[in-house]
Amino acid sequence: MGNYKTKLLGVTTFIFDYDGVMTDGVIVLSNDGEPLRTANVKDGYALQLIRKLGYNIAIISGGFAPSMQKRFDALNITDVFLGVSDKLQVYEQYKADKGLTDEEIVYMGDDVPDYRCMKMAGVPTCPSDAAEEIKRISVYISHYKGGHGCVRDIIEQVLKVQGKWMTDTAHHW
Repeated sequence: MGNYKTKLLGVTTFIFDYDGVMTDGVIVLSNDGEPLRTANVKDGYALQLIRKLGYNIAIISGGFAPSMQKRFDALNITDVFLGVSDKLQVYEQYKADKGLTDEEIVYMGDDVPDYRCMKMAGVPTCPSDAAEEIKRISVYISHYKGGHGCVRDIIEQVLKVQGKWMTDTAHHW
């Protein structure tokens, strides 16, 4: 098993940036100025699955829009931090509140605002179209771009390594 896969064995927590990770990073403005983003249904399925399995999920984003909160409400993700200017401060507070160690955390980011958090996280990962500075510090670079399945990719890998992917109790098919 590759070195980064060994790190996945102890993961209990997933922290994601939003724009550029859960979306393709493109923001379309509606006529009234509301920023609109696309979301990936396969990412959504994987997020719901890990929530049901008891993993911690947090979103830390510099962006803010009502549509973003609606997406998290639909996925029942409650640890959502939007409009964040200092992601590392939020990361450290979340870690303390949940009693976590860095080694338990997968952090997926795509650009410079995620850099300091990713340097702390035990499993820093990124989409294939992340900034070069982020790729350099990632232990895993997804084959998928932001908004195109990179979230599902890292979740699936953790669940497979931990023996929780495609089990009757997890998927309820």
